[in-house]
This record gives sequence, C-alpha cells and structure tokens, in this order.
Amino acid sequence: MPDGPPDVGGKAMNVRPLGSRAGFDDNHRDVSTLPKARRGRRTDRAPRVTEEAIDKIRERIVSGAWGPGDRLPRESELAAELGLSRNSLREAVRALSQLRVLEVRQGDGTYVSSLEPDLLLESTGFISHLLLGDTEIELYEVRRILEAAAAALAAGRIDQLERSELAEILERMQRAKNVEELVEADVAFHAVIAKAAGNAVLASLLASLSTRTMRVRLWHGRAAEDALDETREEHRRIYEAIAAGDAELARAAATAHIASGERWLRAQLAPGRNG
Repeated sequence: MPDGPPDVGGKAMNVRPLGSRAGFDDNHRDVSTLPKARRGRRTDRAPRVTEEAIDKIRERIVSGAWGPGDRLPRESELAAELGLSRNSLREAVRALSQLRVLEVRQGDGTYVSSLEPDLLLESTGFISHLLLGDTEIELYEVRRILEAAAAALAAGRIDQLERSELAEILERMQRAKNVEELVEADVAFHAVIAKAAGNAVLASLLASLSTRTMRVRLWHGRAAEDALDETREEHRRIYEAIAAGDAELARAAATAHIASGERWLRAQLAPGRNG
C-alpha cells in the first residue's frame, strides 16, 4: 500500500481523517492573541461615541446656535444633522439632562435649560456632602477664600435694602434661642452677602460649598465649647465692615470668621479625637 495520498486522474487527493472538520485547525484563532484594541472595540466604542455626541451638542450651545430655552430639533433630524446614531444621541441627552444643561419635557421635546449658574452648579452641592476627612478641610479652605472675596465685593456693591436686611438678620442671630435658629440666621446672613457681591457664579458656588449639614455641626460644636457669643461677634465685625464700605476690612473679617470654623474642624479630625 502506498504511503502517500491516493492518486486520481494523475492528481493527488487530500484525505482527512474521519471525524475531522475541514479547515477547523487552520481557521481556529486564540482570542487571547488578538490585539487589545480589537478585543475591547465594542466596550470602548460606546463611551467614546456618547462623549462625541455630548461634545457636539455642547458646541452648538457654546457657539450660540442654541440658547437658553431653545427647543432642539426632533431626534431623527438632530441625529442626522450631527452625524450620530439615535442611540448615542439619546445617551448624550440623558447625560446632559442630569447635568441640568438640557430639559426633557415628556410629549413636548428637549429644550436647552436656563443655563443659570445655580442650576448648572447644583450637582456641586450634592458632591460637597460626600467630602470627608482631609478633603472636608480642603473644602473649608476654598470656602475661606470665596467668602472673603464675597465680603470684599459686597462692601462696594451692597445697596440700602440689603444692608438693612443684613442688620435684621444679625439681630435675629443675637436673639436666637437654639442652634437651629442660629443656623437659619447664619444661612441667611451669608446668602445676603453673596447676593450683594453681585456675582451669580460666586453666589452659587458658596451656596453649594457651604452645606447645611456642616453649618449645624459647626454651631453645635461652638455651643459645646461656649463659643456662641464669639461666633456672633465675628458676624458683627463682617457686617460693620461691609456697612462701612471697607472692602479690605470686610475681607479680613470674613477670613477670620471662616478660619475659626476651619480650626474647629481640624481639631475634630485630629488623630485620637473622639466624637
């Protein structure tokens, strides 16, 4: 019997063993040998496409093509106009809605939001509640800088109505009988200063960085240390500097006030400190 493959019509025939599959061994490829870029194509592609869609929508808003309150074109039209799939467009709209850039009105369409600072910076307030430990101190450092700037601006821009409102809140702080009333007055006091500063972005940042939870915690701490009168006095110094129109004195008074709270917080977070 010949050792080689049988010859039919002068041509050699390839005979494979019974039970084998044609081309299986030749075509089989180990997926692990594929380049990482090819293996991750499906998972990596989707986020990139969504980011591209977000960028294109943002560009339209920044360029002025769409302004606050404008209605976006219908989904099919917008997808074609931006060169996007409808799925990636939906993901982009969902993300921008969560950021308060877009507003989806059921049965009516998608609109650009008012784009007001307090709306766009809303998520900052949520994040501020999650900052703990050393990061909480860093947040206080930022607040010290911004509160001082707000007080300095307010000294040059406050009107008579706001000045009277600030004085009334200060009186309310003096009459407060418990920590809850002090917190209410404290929130109102700093809100008037931020408003008088005449900078909507600054006011929104301060509102989001100074959480109510931290204010309650601070005032309870000062009460435990019999330092409420001292804290009231800090607020009075800020008011007098602003009322006098002295920007640098107002800056210094606000810095000292926030710094005292910062020192208390550092002491609470010091190693070995209980409670």
